[in-house]
Amino acid sequence: MPTEKITIATEAGHALEGSIELPTGLVRGAALFAHCFTCTKQSKAAVSVARALANEGIACLRFDFTGLGGSEGDFGRAGFATDVTDLVAAAETLLDRFAQPILLVGHSLGGAAVLAAANDLGSEKVAAIATIGAPSDVPHVLQRIDGDIEAIRKEGEGEVTIGGRDFALSRDFLEKVENIDLLEEVGRLKRPLLFLHSPTDDVVGIENASALFGAAKHPKSFVSLEGADHLLLDQADAQFAASVIAAWATRYIPMREDWPMPDQGVVIKTGHGKFGTEVHTKTHRFVADEPKSYGGDDSGPTPYDLLNAALGTCTAMTMKMYADKKGWPLEGVTVQVTHERNHRDECDHVEAMEEGRQMQALNRRIELHGDALDEGQRRKIVEIADKCPVHRTLEGDLHVHTRS
Repeated sequence: MPTEKITIATEAGHALEGSIELPTGLVRGAALFAHCFTCTKQSKAAVSVARALANEGIACLRFDFTGLGGSEGDFGRAGFATDVTDLVAAAETLLDRFAQPILLVGHSLGGAAVLAAANDLGSEKVAAIATIGAPSDVPHVLQRIDGDIEAIRKEGEGEVTIGGRDFALSRDFLEKVENIDLLEEVGRLKRPLLFLHSPTDDVVGIENASALFGAAKHPKSFVSLEGADHLLLDQADAQFAASVIAAWATRYIPMREDWPMPDQGVVIKTGHGKFGTEVHTKTHRFVADEPKSYGGDDSGPTPYDLLNAALGTCTAMTMKMYADKKGWPLEGVTVQVTHERNHRDECDHVEAMEEGRQMQALNRRIELHGDALDEGQRRKIVEIADKCPVHRTLEGDLHVHTRS
């Protein structure tokens, strides 16, 4: 799906780097993802969740906190309070653009940050909140720091290692991490909450999820990420968490009432990316696109895929309906349809055609399933395929009328 690079201005005067994963089709809402401690917006969890939400029509912004990734500022002096301020700035950017309450999603310390930021934003701006492996005690992150914390308290600054990376931390950083009662913040929230946590998380123990869940008010939900590590390094774990959040979020970011659902025919709306297009019928909606080799995002079938599908599905339905009416033992049908652009080159017997006119063909391969069918029944069912309505339309005198 399309990815848009953006810059977020902060009150501190530096810029944060972000990426918005946009739905290929229309946008039903927006979400903000906060990455884990010292990670970046490129973490597996961040990318997987953002793209899963985009697949559900929810644009998702993932960004780098102050001093991390592509963002400006000094990480070593930032601390948790700055993370919360960053989140509020990013959220306001989404709110200005999409003009409706947003979903907040946070991983690890990012989860704690979205829980704290939600109260600063106000419940009217937040649709729902989901966390992955979040600590219930923010100072918990200090346990992951390899360095002399007490020396930093005394001297005002010192070198540390976090996750294999070297940082210079200040006393301010420590104080901003310690001066937060997250459970109190959670108890004040009045929005739907989803907590995802692995029972085998050896970085942020499962007891943190229990504490957060106990402090939260309903509606609240918990999902166990059984077997997953804290960072969701296994792509399958990241994808599972992403799919759960995306499915849960659609309850709180419902389909927009102004989306077209025509009484007849279909309505086509251009979306995002080079070819992203959304198809609306009376009761369904789906995305059409082009493959990446043509410059698309490959997020849906191509127009010719849909043409092939129209003939193939109508063929299968017609044959099954006929066999059912006759009471014949047809167990199933497989139809493969391919499109051939230069069919004229394959047909020596074709009469001369108008200059410049191209002859095309749809090639259909039919396989009938059912060992109890006799040869006569098989032959008749295949003959019926040519009588399907779409087949007749395509081979009939078809005109396309356009008005604007």
